[in-house]
Amino acid sequence: MNGVARQLLLTAFVVSLALIAYDRLVLRPAVQIGVIDLGEVYRAKEREFANVGKPQGSAPTQDQAMVLAQKFSEALPRAIDSLPQDCGCLVLIKSAVAGNTPNTLDLTPLLKRKLGMSS
Repeated sequence: MNGVARQLLLTAFVVSLALIAYDRLVLRPAVQIGVIDLGEVYRAKEREFANVGKPQGSAPTQDQAMVLAQKFSEALPRAIDSLPQDCGCLVLIKSAVAGNTPNTLDLTPLLKRKLGMSS
C-alpha cells in the first residue's frame, strides 16, 4: 500500500505542476487584454502639430509640420507592434472592446511614451 500511496502523491504533484504551468504560461496571457485609444493619441499629436513654430504666436510652418507628421507616421506602427511584447497580452483598439474587465490594461500612456509624447 505504501508504494501505491507514493505513486498517487507523485501523480498529484505532477498534475498540479502541469496545471500551474498551463495557468501561468497559456491561460493568463490569453485572458489579459491591452487596449490603446488611438483617437486620444491622434488628438494629442494634432495639438502638437498645431503648436509647431509658435514660440511668439507665429503660424506653424508647413515644412515643420510635414516633417513631424512623417516621423510620427513611421514611429506609430513600430510602437504599436512592440506593445504585445511589452505587456505579454493581446492588444486591441479601445473602441473595439465593449466594456472594461479586471484583465483589461490601458496601454495608451505606454504608447505615448514610446512616441515621445507627454501623457
